[in-house]
Amino acid sequence: MKTFSEKLANSTDSAKSLVCIGLDPDLTKMPINDVFAFNQSIIDSTADLVCAYKPNFAFYEALGIDGLVALERTVNYIKDQSPHVVIIGDCKRGDIGPSSVAYATSMFQVWGFDAVTINAWGGKDTVEAFISDDKYGAFIWCRGSNPGSSDLQDLIIESEGRNKPLYEHLATISTNWGQGNLGLVVGATVPEQLRVVRALCPDSPILIPGIGAQGGDLEASVLYGVNAHGRSAIISSSRGILYASSGTDYPIAAREKTLQLKSEINAILEESDKGWP
Repeated sequence: MKTFSEKLANSTDSAKSLVCIGLDPDLTKMPINDVFAFNQSIIDSTADLVCAYKPNFAFYEALGIDGLVALERTVNYIKDQSPHVVIIGDCKRGDIGPSSVAYATSMFQVWGFDAVTINAWGGKDTVEAFISDDKYGAFIWCRGSNPGSSDLQDLIIESEGRNKPLYEHLATISTNWGQGNLGLVVGATVPEQLRVVRALCPDSPILIPGIGAQGGDLEASVLYGVNAHGRSAIISSSRGILYASSGTDYPIAAREKTLQLKSEINAILEESDKGWP
């Protein structure tokens, strides 16, 4: 079986895309009330254009058991119809000991995700269970796209003999934790921090949310987020794609938005001599 790094590389190369769609169902915005049917239509219309899908647990848990059933059906549908596409469970789990192991077992063995987002506030103990098997990946929430991220993640601490923001320290030490299967989450709304994280972690995959509705800087996200070869970045958009239309043509509108985003990213890569072969 492929390692997570190999699966991610295969997915991006197959689609010639760094685009990830966040599958975040909001009944107040969806043109239909069936969450699985909505996700299914989005997947059917975009699977050839993306490298990953990222369901956020919060939206499914908010709908109770019915939401979790829809999530299970969505994950299984992606695996059946588009097995090359990476599925990231956006759950931001963070715990230690048996609890951490149980969370990892749940996300990978029960739900079937290829990777998850995690919170490393508890240190390395919080991370180990999620990266012990290189078939699976994890992305540490390093520097968020929300304004409040600066409250803690930008705090200045002393590390290795100099003062630096906490998110820099986390990015630096993370490079010693994984087996090529540990990445970082850095928001598209903080391009300078993204540039710093990429310099500190030249080979780590970086998940970049905040494109679209949150107003992240796409060009900076691409130029600062990719590695030296123009890869290892996953650029995620959710609301801007899912709710591109409030009518019955929403799958068509979602495809158009996804194709536009993919084309814009690839044009930036091409201009920087990091395009697809």
